[in-house]
Amino acid sequence: MQRINSSPNSQNLATKSLFSFFSSLSETQNSNAFLLNYLTKTLNIPKSRALVISNRFSQIKSPEKPETVRQYFHNAGFSDAEIQLAVSISPRILFSDVDKTIKPKIEFFQHLGLQGSDLGKIISKTPSLLTVSLEKLIPCVEILKKILVNDTNNEDFIRVVSRWKWIPTDKSGLLRNIEYLRNCGIVGSQLSVLLVRQPRLFCFEESKLRHLVSRVLDMGFSTNSRMFVYGLQAVSYLSEETFDRKLELFRSYGISKEEFIEMFRKAPGILASSEERLKLGLEFFLKDVEFKKSALVHNPVCLTLSIENRVIPRYRVFQIVMPRGMLKKKLSFGSMLLLSEENFLKKFVLRFGDDAEELLLAYKGHSLGSSRKENLETTI
Repeated sequence: MQRINSSPNSQNLATKSLFSFFSSLSETQNSNAFLLNYLTKTLNIPKSRALVISNRFSQIKSPEKPETVRQYFHNAGFSDAEIQLAVSISPRILFSDVDKTIKPKIEFFQHLGLQGSDLGKIISKTPSLLTVSLEKLIPCVEILKKILVNDTNNEDFIRVVSRWKWIPTDKSGLLRNIEYLRNCGIVGSQLSVLLVRQPRLFCFEESKLRHLVSRVLDMGFSTNSRMFVYGLQAVSYLSEETFDRKLELFRSYGISKEEFIEMFRKAPGILASSEERLKLGLEFFLKDVEFKKSALVHNPVCLTLSIENRVIPRYRVFQIVMPRGMLKKKLSFGSMLLLSEENFLKKFVLRFGDDAEELLLAYKGHSLGSSRKENLETTI
C-alpha cells in the first residue's frame, strides 16, 4: 500500500481545527446555559462575550436578579443598547442588589440633574461608577461643584460629567491638583472654564500635570494671561510626538518654530485641528490665495475656521466685491472671516440689492470657481 504523506500546511490546518473544536466544546460545556441564553437573547450581548460572563458567574441560575436590574435601568430611561454596553463592560452590576447598590447611585445622579439618556450614556460607558461608594463620590462632587461658577442649574456640572464619563473618587488627589492649578494663577472663572473644557486634567498624576504646565510656560505663556488656560488645555490633549509632527508641518510651509509658537500662543485651538485639516488650511492661505506668511502668523485663528464651509465661500464673495469697488473702504479678507454669519450676510451680500443674488450664489458655491490665484495685498 502506498503511504500518503500529508503536507505541513495540511497538518497545521488539522491541528488548528482540532484545537478550535475542543476550545469551542470546552466553552460550551463550561458555560452557564441559562445565563448564556439570557445574555444573548434578552440583552443581545455577542456570544463570545456572553460565554465569558456566563462562565464567570456560573453560580447564577435564576433570572430574577438580572431581570430586576434590567427593568430598573429601563425604567430609569436607559436604552437597550446602553444596558447591553454597561453589562458587557461591568457584568457584575447585572447581579447587584438594586436597592442597596444601584438605586442610591442612580438617584444621586438624578438629583444632580442627570436624567434619562444623559445618565444612560455616562453609566453605559463607565458602569463602575455604580460600584463606588457614595461616601467617596459625594465629597468629590461637592468639590467640583464649588469650582463651577454660577452653575445654579447644574448645567456645567452635567457637561463636566458627560465629557469626563467619570467622577473622581480620590479626594486628596483632586484637592492637590486644584491647589496646584490655583498656585499657577488659574482661579475663579478660569478654573471653572478649565474644568468644563478639560475635566480629565484634574485627575492627572501630579508629575504629569506639572510637566504640562512646564511645557506651556516654556512656550511663552504667562500665568497672568487668560490664554494660559487654553494653552494648558491644548497641550493636555496632545502627546509631544503629535505636537512635534504639527510643528514640522508648519515648518514645511516656511513657518519657523518661533513663529509656530507665536501662533499657538495667539490661538491655542489650532492644535485641536487634525494634521489633515491644518495642511488644507495652510495650502489654501499660503499657496492658493498667496497670503503673506506674516499675515497668517499675525492672525492664526483663521486656521481654526472651516475651509469648506466658511473660508472658501467667503473668499468667493471677496473676489467679487473687492475688484468691483463695491465697498467704500479697503477691507481685509481676515476681517470678513471673523464676522458672524448674520453680520457677514448683512454687510457683504444682502445690502447690495441687484448684486445680492449673484453674491449669494457665489457664497453658496462652496468651492473656488476657477484655478486663478489672486494676490491679496492685505493684512489679515
